[in-house]
Amino acid sequence: MTESEFIRLSEALFQHIEDQIDENGWDFDCLPSGNVLAIEAGNGTQIIVNRHTPNQELWIAAKSGGYHFIEENGTWRSTRDGSEFFAVLNTALSEATGETVTISGL
Repeated sequence: MTESEFIRLSEALFQHIEDQIDENGWDFDCLPSGNVLAIEAGNGTQIIVNRHTPNQELWIAAKSGGYHFIEENGTWRSTRDGSEFFAVLNTALSEATGETVTISGL
């Protein structure tokens, strides 16, 4: 994938996350800034989704730890354990808000 394709795809992913949070009424504020989408729960807990363009990776930083994801056949997989991006994000968001959060993949 080219750098432009990676940026376009990651921007669509950030927007998808924001749209899903808004549409479902979960108690989060989304604060996009350049390569970062900060998601803040009502209790102040933050989950950071970051685009790392040089390595073409997506990163999630949450209380549970930091995760790096690479694209494999249309799915973003953790470089640590192969877990899927949205599964990790949903767990982090659910833990932050105390309710089940389910954002589907693109």
